[in-house]
Parts: sequence; C-alpha cells; structure tokens
Amino acid sequence: MSGHSKWSTIKRKKGAADAKRGAIFTRLSKDITLAARDLGGNPDMNPSLRLAIKKARSSNMPVANIERAIKKGTGDLPGVKYDDIIYECYGPNGIAIILECLTDNKKRTVSEIKNILSKNGGNLGESGCVNWMFEKKGTISISKNDIEEEKLFDLEIEDYEDYEGNYILTTTPDNFDIVSSYLEKQNVNIEGEVGLVPKNTVEISNNDSSKVLNLMEQLDDHDDIQKVHSNFEII
Repeated sequence: MSGHSKWSTIKRKKGAADAKRGAIFTRLSKDITLAARDLGGNPDMNPSLRLAIKKARSSNMPVANIERAIKKGTGDLPGVKYDDIIYECYGPNGIAIILECLTDNKKRTVSEIKNILSKNGGNLGESGCVNWMFEKKGTISISKNDIEEEKLFDLEIEDYEDYEGNYILTTTPDNFDIVSSYLEKQNVNIEGEVGLVPKNTVEISNNDSSKVLNLMEQLDDHDDIQKVHSNFEII
C-alpha cells in the first residue's frame, strides 16, 4: 500500500482516537480549509469541500466552526492573514515528504517543522528536491459493501486497489468531480480529495515503520500543517 492511501487509511483509524480526546474538529477543520483554499468556498462548485463539510456535519461539528474553516481557506477571516507555504522534506529511510501549510507566522512554522524533522530522523530540503516525485491525482475511498466490484469498471477511474474492506479509486483531477458526484447520487458513502500521490514508493519494513509513522503523525498533528504527503510503502 503506497504512502498516499496507506497514510489516509491510518488517519481514518486515528480519527476515531482523536474523537475520544476531543481533537476531531481540528482535523475536520484542516480538511475544510485545504479544500476551500484549493478550489474556492462554494461546495456546489468544489467536490472536495462538499465531502469535507458532509463529514464535518456527520460528526456534529458546529456550523460556526465550518464557516470559519472555509473563510480561513479562502482568506476571508477579518484581521488575520495566512500565508500558503509548501515545504519539501526528507524522512527516515530516505522517504520524501511534502507539507502543505497555512500559517500566520512563517518563522515559527519553519522552526517547529525543522525541530520535528530533526528529532525523527528527517530534514528540511530545498524547493524542488522532492516535488518531482509526486503527481496530482484524485483519490476516493469507498466501502466494498457499498458497491459491486464489477461496477467500478463503468467509472471514469484510472485504477483501483482493494485494501482493508475498501476500494481506493484513483482518478485524474478533472474526473474526480464526475466520479464523486456520481457515487454520491448512488448513495455511496465516499471519502476523497484531489492531492499529491507518489509516482514511485520507498519500501519500509515493519521494523522501521514505527519511526516513519511517528514522524508522519507529529507532522499531521501540527496546527499549521494542512496536508502531509509521502512516498513510503510498508511491506
């Protein structure tokens, strides 16, 4: 399982634990903010935002929180200016990491990211050092119980994989809205986004997986980091 879909699955499991300690709204806010930043604040025109809002509502996230997260992404929060920054990094075992950040203090953010990386066997790289290892794709996760496998061949997808009771679908960025909207109309529960996926992966053994996942979790928990992409594959 490659880094993008593996980490997404881990985060879904982690979300259950987050809910128990009251952190789920922070994670949902990040998804909403990033979606609004990428394609605007209108959910009718932004399928990723529509899915993020739907997930937030199902978790009983207050409307005010949802609206604030959208405004943060679109830059419409009064009196607050957020800078959109991409950091490219290396992690343990030579894995590549891309961090998408929104911050009101660049110096604080980069200092804290460097600290997390250095404590976990990683380091901050130069601009362009790992970006070429990724490409933009749409990914959609659906339960195998919600759709017959044969019907996947009728969708405008590039590929899919069977993983832990789910189908992970890969689409072009342009076809993400077509596929997600179709599945929603068929009352299929989906989670998905348009984001960066690795062209190739770095294999990580189970013995080394804990330090990689520990780093990924610490980065993902940082308030200024909206999205974490990596190219590891646990074997």
